[in-house]
Amino acid sequence: MGLFSGQLANVVEWEEYRDDVIFYKWNNNEIKKGSRLIIRPGQDAVFLFNGRIEGVFTDEGNYDIESDIVPFLSTLKGFRFGFKTGMKAEVLFVNTKEFNMKWGTKQAVNLPHPSLPGGMPIRANGTFQFKVGDYQVLMEKIAGVKKQYTTEEVRDRVVSMLDQLLLRWIVREGKDMFNIQANAVEISKGIQEELDMEMVKIGLDVTGFQINTVSYPEEIQAMVNKVAGQSMVGDVGKYQQISMIDAMSQGGGAGGSSTAMDMASMSMGMMMGQQMVNQMAQNMPGGGGQQAAPQANNQQAAPPVTDADGNVVAGPKFCPNCGTKTEGMKFCSNCGQKLI
Repeated sequence: MGLFSGQLANVVEWEEYRDDVIFYKWNNNEIKKGSRLIIRPGQDAVFLFNGRIEGVFTDEGNYDIESDIVPFLSTLKGFRFGFKTGMKAEVLFVNTKEFNMKWGTKQAVNLPHPSLPGGMPIRANGTFQFKVGDYQVLMEKIAGVKKQYTTEEVRDRVVSMLDQLLLRWIVREGKDMFNIQANAVEISKGIQEELDMEMVKIGLDVTGFQINTVSYPEEIQAMVNKVAGQSMVGDVGKYQQISMIDAMSQGGGAGGSSTAMDMASMSMGMMMGQQMVNQMAQNMPGGGGQQAAPQANNQQAAPPVTDADGNVVAGPKFCPNCGTKTEGMKFCSNCGQKLI
């Protein structure tokens, strides 16, 4: 048995298949007479001899190497197995599926900004897709020195290039750094093209690239949200009222100053009451806002006080426009009417 054990046939296959492995190299001393090749779904078998590709087999199945494979090998098609003669060749099993990988910036990318000396730091994440494109290049650049190659190794290579690519496609191309999501499709397409040019150097094709989210520092995000809220409200007066209501509710619930909350409530009540009076005056038949408001307050707007020469030295006690008590002011505190 010992005399013939070294000549027993072997099975050439990728036994421990994994979804995260891009290729696996079957490497034995030599392929024996009677050996068989097993190709499973989603695999290609690439025969290598002296660092060169002899043949690529893509159809799944169970093959006799001597009769089904050797006749199709470029330089080994005339090879004949003997009692002591085995074929010294390697077989590279390639995972043919498209891989979908997540990516994220390891560190914040500082985008240049004139108001921020160190730039504005952002972080981003998303996904990218790739597959094996050129078997010969893959063999020369990677498979020649590795027995297998994983998707994590590809992810590390891609992430190492992303910082510069994000900077290039956001800053150099003139994209709005505060509205990156709106330009995400265009930015992603540019990054994909440049990534693909780099990855083809190791035999891989980048088939897709997406930016899912972009995050800013908390204080920057708060400012963006506030500006967005103001633009949605539109009316600054309404925004101030909403802000005051928020301050009142937060002050009461979070142990805020009761004095400040009372003042805010009083101010809000006065504003709402005055608005109701003005609205009622405008709706009265034959009445206008300028006359109805003083009547609603049972106050008669007094004329301004003048000196002997007719010069105004003191304004009326009540605003002739809205009826608010003037307290000797030059302009009405409620409607802004000039009093003197």
